[in-house]
Amino acid sequence: MTVSKFSKADNTITLAITGASGAPYALRLIECLLAQQQNVYLLMSSAARVVFATECDWQLPAAPEALAKALREHFQVADDRLQVFGKEQWLSPVASGSAAPKRMVVCPCSTGTLSAIATGASDNLIERAADVVLKERGQLILVPREMPLSTIHLENMLTLSRMGVTIMPAAPGFYHQPQSINDMVDFVVARILDHLNLDQNLVPRWGYEKASAKE
Repeated sequence: MTVSKFSKADNTITLAITGASGAPYALRLIECLLAQQQNVYLLMSSAARVVFATECDWQLPAAPEALAKALREHFQVADDRLQVFGKEQWLSPVASGSAAPKRMVVCPCSTGTLSAIATGASDNLIERAADVVLKERGQLILVPREMPLSTIHLENMLTLSRMGVTIMPAAPGFYHQPQSINDMVDFVVARILDHLNLDQNLVPRWGYEKASAKE
């Protein structure tokens, strides 16, 4: 998979949110993508809405139109900046290689979604969108959040990694001395933004501050 062909001019990203723990990662990522003038095609599973209610105390509507309205109001963005598609909205841009963005992130990524993508199931729009990015040789980033990992999980990750997919577990580091949960969330989101070739100042890069201090 060649990532160098993606530039900041290609400013639409597909973001899928599935039922793994990690709703704060998804919310922060949306916020940062919009701040970077990226347009977001959002796909959300029903299990993800359960997780949002549990982790963020936010009851999100199931209907795509209502969900889009709630999120646009939350992030204060125009309709064309954030679009939501339902799980069987097969006529949406993300369902076809002729229209889908070349970049997609699944954050957080459940192990069920991981398995479906690895086997090419395409039983819903999230799985189909990932399949499209794979077949079009695009950039696919998966952010699984599970522990411990079974042999099945690891084998699925290896299968996808061999296809060029970036497997980026939600495993925050501590060398930046996080003082809050938000700091730990920012660590993971910063690494995603780095891989998308987007600027970020959420977390300093390793050795950068020390190197600057010596200059």
